[in-house]
Amino acid sequence: MINIIDKANCCGCHACSNRCPQKCISMQADDEGFWYPKVDSKDCINCGLCEKVCPILNKSIVENQPTAYACQIEDDQIRQQSSSGGVFTIVAASVLANHGVVFGAGFDREFNVLHSSVDSIDDLSNFRGSKYVQSCIGNTYEQAKNFLNQGRQVLFSGTPCQIAGFKSYLGKEYEGVVCVDIICHGVPSPLVWEQYRNNLKNNNELMSISFRDKAFGWKRFSLKITYKNDEEYIKDLKSDAFMQGFLKNVYLRPSCYNCSFKTLARQSDITLADFWGIENILPSFDDDKGTSLILVNSNKGKEIFLAAAKQMKYEKIDIDHAIRYNSAAIKSVDYNPKRDKFFRELPESTDISQLIGKYTKVSFSRKVYMKVRLLLSQIKRKILYLWDGTEKKGTNMNNS
Repeated sequence: MINIIDKANCCGCHACSNRCPQKCISMQADDEGFWYPKVDSKDCINCGLCEKVCPILNKSIVENQPTAYACQIEDDQIRQQSSSGGVFTIVAASVLANHGVVFGAGFDREFNVLHSSVDSIDDLSNFRGSKYVQSCIGNTYEQAKNFLNQGRQVLFSGTPCQIAGFKSYLGKEYEGVVCVDIICHGVPSPLVWEQYRNNLKNNNELMSISFRDKAFGWKRFSLKITYKNDEEYIKDLKSDAFMQGFLKNVYLRPSCYNCSFKTLARQSDITLADFWGIENILPSFDDDKGTSLILVNSNKGKEIFLAAAKQMKYEKIDIDHAIRYNSAAIKSVDYNPKRDKFFRELPESTDISQLIGKYTKVSFSRKVYMKVRLLLSQIKRKILYLWDGTEKKGTNMNNS
């Protein structure tokens, strides 16, 4: 039976609980709010399937040569509602048009983040946009397999570890399945998100939440909460406490600090991401309304992309250039040494925003240190540039 000793070796993908023939594995939240499998030993038959399906214990080796594209869909309204260039919507719509089913991460009525399915384009909006919380998979792997066995096409979207768990759960290739993952920074604690949004309620009922509102532009995106009394909370990523804690890696899942799925050799058919650095690579795409970075990882992904390409502006680019400004594709986040202290204080905290602020605040001495370090780096680059130019000039003179 599966037994998690080191929590860094569990990504919470739910593959084991979906695969268990006895249904004796439940996913239970720990003190940090992350899900881990718990086995009811009295019902366990020691079949070992839970261990065999674990994508960390049994890593798949993928050999592919992904192709990278910069993309923006032509529908500006959908692009405005999307995290970046809006490509997910048209890819998902193509599956739905084929009587397919789309699985993705969305909000429930209490604004928890969980996976579910839709078979109508009218219901696709809940999956649109980033959700900076670990999504609860539940039994959606099992649901998706049932649809596939009925002959229906299935698009399953999620983080790279969730896609790895899904593919491992299926156990074989299905012609009708399309897998879409993202370039993932890491997944924050659902418990922290729950406390944070409860703190923002202010006795008002929440109506909508957007982690990636573009009111200040795509590059300076903001967390926006709309209340039923028409009031709004909106702060950009530099001033919202939850976003700062997320970006500074204070409360990510333990497995995210040494992610097993940070690679360009992905198990998905298509990878979606923000095209950070677009202004330096393709200035013509830089309108601050959102540009998607698309990695096409398989022949199936290529077919889907080419079909969707009719509805978007796109350009093929060098994949090394594509990930230059998005190292999260191949590199795990740095461990924040303040993480343990944060979670020790979390149960006693009465103001989650204040607690996050305590562990994300940059001291004056740290600010000075960073400014001096930046200045020295700039001076060093200038010296190397001048030296290189002088050396080349001297070489040319000697050769003339």
